[in-house]
Amino acid sequence: MTGKQRKYLRGLAHSLRPAVQIGTRGLTASLLRQVDQALADHELIKVKVSGDSPLDRDEVASELCKRLGCDVAGGIGHVVILYRADADDPRIHLPADAAPTPESAGGE
Repeated sequence: MTGKQRKYLRGLAHSLRPAVQIGTRGLTASLLRQVDQALADHELIKVKVSGDSPLDRDEVASELCKRLGCDVAGGIGHVVILYRADADDPRIHLPADAAPTPESAGGE
């Protein structure tokens, strides 16, 4: 995922509320099912990591992405933004990166 695409997703996620909150038990099997279902339903979600969680935000994001096949679009504070496109019918269409032109690359 490119920086432009992550920026686009962060903009879309701005108005979202966290779909899942991770607490003292960390990443349990039921929590993984919840996150998986939320990604299947919405493609783009926020996950809040409470202060008493055994894992920090970056550890949670890394583990969720590894187990569920999603991408991190961003994070701030105790919140991480996750994205996983629907394989059959993606509802969020990411902007494509334009190929650099000679003018934008500093050429003449």
